[in-house]
Amino acid sequence: MELPFNEAGVSVTRAALSVAGQVFPLRDIDDLQIVTVRRNHVVPICLSTSGAILGVGGYLLDSPTAFVCGLMVFVIGILTWYSQDITHRLIVVTGKERREALTSLDPMFVERVEKAVRFAKASHGESATTRSSAPNGR
Repeated sequence: MELPFNEAGVSVTRAALSVAGQVFPLRDIDDLQIVTVRRNHVVPICLSTSGAILGVGGYLLDSPTAFVCGLMVFVIGILTWYSQDITHRLIVVTGKERREALTSLDPMFVERVEKAVRFAKASHGESATTRSSAPNGR
């Protein structure tokens, strides 16, 4: 993998990770984690269920207002379900602090950023050990 990595507003150099104005020096990064955030099931199911109950109740009680409101709430519940996305987050651990560095819908992009940071840290660590083990010229 070659450095620097620069794609979609994320750049990884030999010294730092820069994402959306946040700069994380590589020497401060202890670990990286990819977290996948799934869809929320509770809100859409509650909306759709309550809308269906209200709509059926409005139909049975011959109340057009309740029927229409129930139908609208039911549709909102369905739209809420389909409009949610599965997101992937890159969490940077520095010291004891965990900070979200990147959020994306594309899991492959988040993995590429993680690999670039790990590669940069590895190459940065190798160059630091090479410099420290070099003779002082005596």
